[in-house]
Amino acid sequence: MKRLIDYTKILRSKNAGPLYITFDLIFNTREDMIYVSRRLTKEQISTAYSVPVEKIDVIVYEVVNSIKITFPRKNISGSLNDNDVYGCQQHKPLAELEIGE
Repeated sequence: MKRLIDYTKILRSKNAGPLYITFDLIFNTREDMIYVSRRLTKEQISTAYSVPVEKIDVIVYEVVNSIKITFPRKNISGSLNDNDVYGCQQHKPLAELEIGE
């Protein structure tokens, strides 16, 4: 079984303001982007990050072979309970999701 990271050229996380985290998935080929977009589910993301499915946005940008995923942060960026003020270290659970074959 291949992991999501195996299909992407770039997989990164970052803040989308202080309240949200966003993930950029950029693919080498349109075929990989379409393949992943048809298999990656909000339920998988919800399980990986303990976020309610209805709080997750997944946007496919076919023109640039990419997918953006956004959902609320568990802790406001820079708050006392925050462990990643820039949101740049949150991509590993997503990268490890099993996709396809």
